[in-house]
Amino acid sequence: MKLVWSPETASKAYIDTVKSCEVFNESSVAELISAMAAGWNAKLIAETWFSGGVIATSIGLAVASRHTGGRHVCIVPDEQSRLEYVEAIGKAGISPEVIVGQPEEAMIGLIGIDFLVVDCRRNDFARILRVAGLGHRGAVLVCKNASSRTASDFRWRSVLDGKSRLVRSMFLPVGKGLDIAHVATSGGSSNSGNGERRWIKHFDRQSGEEFIIRK
Repeated sequence: MKLVWSPETASKAYIDTVKSCEVFNESSVAELISAMAAGWNAKLIAETWFSGGVIATSIGLAVASRHTGGRHVCIVPDEQSRLEYVEAIGKAGISPEVIVGQPEEAMIGLIGIDFLVVDCRRNDFARILRVAGLGHRGAVLVCKNASSRTASDFRWRSVLDGKSRLVRSMFLPVGKGLDIAHVATSGGSSNSGNGERRWIKHFDRQSGEEFIIRK
């Protein structure tokens, strides 16, 4: 079983997010992320947020969860962030589900994440990716504000740590940069049915080199 793309649901979430985020200047990121979460029919959508962060992305994810009939959860580091988040997103008529705590603590009750958005301005964003309990269908992982990422040596394979298989990744120059990875579980679904090998193309943005790997 795997994530299946639905262009109709993605389109509906995109349009609804455009309407909901008309008052925000950085809505392009929210619209794209909302369409992706809805299009992949994500049932458990998780994100991280901290004091002073932009709220438009959260609204987009909430919109996506309505279209998929799923659950949208926001993880914040402290009580101050929780109060700010609840007040800000409440103005959009949304009653959020918020978990307060550090990544390892907050992720304990979140098993089966289909869509995860982390903010690269937080120093612990890579740790959040490592401890996330991803869904058995695979997951889509999004790093927003990727252009401001301090860890220049970040690699998706280093945070997956063998628990999931990287299917594809890409960087989009939207907003302050979106680094996106589509991963599959490393269980029995990792083979291709007949044990056939696959060729995977990977482009390293740091060196400009292109690698072709046989798996």
